[in-house]
Amino acid sequence: MTPIVEVRALHKRFGELEVLKGIDLVVNEGEVVSIIGSSGSGKTTLLRCLNLLEEFHQGEVRIGGESIGYRQRNGQRVRASEREIAGQRAMTGMVFQAFNLFPHMSALDNVTLGLTRVRGMPRRQAVELADHWLERVGMLERRDHRPAQLSGGQQQRVAIARAIAMNPRVMLFDEATSALDPERVGEVLETIRSLAQEGMTMVLVTHEMRFARDVSDKVVFMDSGRIAEQGPPATLFSTPESPRLQAFLKTSSL
Repeated sequence: MTPIVEVRALHKRFGELEVLKGIDLVVNEGEVVSIIGSSGSGKTTLLRCLNLLEEFHQGEVRIGGESIGYRQRNGQRVRASEREIAGQRAMTGMVFQAFNLFPHMSALDNVTLGLTRVRGMPRRQAVELADHWLERVGMLERRDHRPAQLSGGQQQRVAIARAIAMNPRVMLFDEATSALDPERVGEVLETIRSLAQEGMTMVLVTHEMRFARDVSDKVVFMDSGRIAEQGPPATLFSTPESPRLQAFLKTSSL
């Protein structure tokens, strides 16, 4: 088991409010880890710290063995340069609740943009790679459509293709189905499920308990900025130990 993501004693504050209170987490290569918990428990903030979209105040995040976001200089913790952070951020792919596609671009151009601008890939090679991933998520036939011409589920699948095409070490999903109509949820979950079956390393923040149980290698339950319980889904869902998780599961649909 090779650790890809290592989080150690992670703390994050917004002003006086401490939203992450010493998180320790390991995600191994090829693992699917689902993070569950009530609103406000710190799930999304943790994910955004992994992607360096949020600064964190104490602790360490390592991806692929590299400490990200900060450096030690003369015994002081200092933020890495923006150039370093941009390179480190490329180690993760992020899919958000909102699709964040460029509305004036086709599905194809949304996927190729990062490949040509960030990776410096020739246009022809970028198009070939984008077509591969658009086909993989079932969107190749709509490659020339703009976001307004696509359903929410289709836009989210394009967003997944865009993130994966950048060849990240780990994929991060932040409530990827929460903005979708119920009939569109299944198509996005099936896309994520098929990628998981191929061994892609993933960390998912989700409220889809049945999906988390079925697809995850490990489930992490967060409560009030801490990890209250974690373990294999069969164990965590069938015999939860903490009273908070027991109460949470009673209100969740399995």
